[in-house]
Amino acid sequence: MLPNPLLGVMFHWLGGLASASFYVPYTGVRRWSWEIFWLVGGIFSWVLSPWLFAALRTQDLYAVLASTPGRSLLMCWFWGALWGFGGLTFGLTLRYLGMSLGMAVALGLTTVIGTLGPPIMEGLFGALVASASGRVILCGIAVAVLGIIVVASAGRAKERESAHGATSSGVTDFNFRKGIAVAIFSGVMSSCFAFGLAAGEPIRQLSLQAGTAPIWQGLPVLCVVLLGGFATNFVWCFYLILRNRTGGEFLRRSAGDEPRPLLRNYALCAAAGTLWYFQFFFYTMGESQMGAYGFSSWTLHMSSIIVFSTLWGFALKEWAGSSRFVRRRVWMGIAMLIASTLVIGYGNSLAILSTDA
Repeated sequence: MLPNPLLGVMFHWLGGLASASFYVPYTGVRRWSWEIFWLVGGIFSWVLSPWLFAALRTQDLYAVLASTPGRSLLMCWFWGALWGFGGLTFGLTLRYLGMSLGMAVALGLTTVIGTLGPPIMEGLFGALVASASGRVILCGIAVAVLGIIVVASAGRAKERESAHGATSSGVTDFNFRKGIAVAIFSGVMSSCFAFGLAAGEPIRQLSLQAGTAPIWQGLPVLCVVLLGGFATNFVWCFYLILRNRTGGEFLRRSAGDEPRPLLRNYALCAAAGTLWYFQFFFYTMGESQMGAYGFSSWTLHMSSIIVFSTLWGFALKEWAGSSRFVRRRVWMGIAMLIASTLVIGYGNSLAILSTDA
């Protein structure tokens, strides 16, 4: 059966919705420090969910991973660990540069490097440029990057309107030199997840050989890549727990004179962590439908995350009070991002049809 890029785009939109929504349960956590709820949720995101769903949908998961060359496993883990640094530093990017410049630099780099880096490393970029379908996909990537910039600039304009020009930069801790350095680091490191997925090709092939359905072939790869991400986040959270002496919050039912809802906190973190994992659960499903240009999935992923994150912002009234000009700009950016996913899907369809012919 031929891949279906349109179905792949739908799966990527579901993944983007999951990624944009995962933090909502965290907002209900009470009297837990950041490092506590982030680590508890992360255990579900990076350890429990990947192994559970891979075990359910992969034929003989453990035999597949045991027969995978050690170098492939190491590279998947390594790229996942580097990706962890990107997520941990993204908040600093917004702190020093603000939403507009910070998102444009970090997410723009992540999108471009994460999409084009793997095919360049594999020597496939020339063939991509030479083919009509490849050029269509490159146009879609360019539209996505422009859409990111437009949405980010709308966010920046919203901040300025809210602050009434309180500071010249509109960002209290604005530091261009430090912010650009952090944004570049965060953008490059965040793109490493795509390299980890590319390094997992031997795992996908072994999974298919074991009889796993093509749509589930990427789930074992996530087990290894996300273990790398878990390692980075665990080290940082463990350091914060020691520094802030917050380890007792795992079991302590009270915060001073106030009760701490432990069961509720654990349940909310489990929901948030599992929801976070679903972004890549659907990502691997979407990637399996994109044909020879599966690397384009990274742009589809990033675009859909930004679209649904922005829509959540409207639902939560974050854009209330913004001028008509700002709202028009953000809707234009969303339209560009949606258009980019359709263009990329069309490019993948062309590639599949030309191969079939």
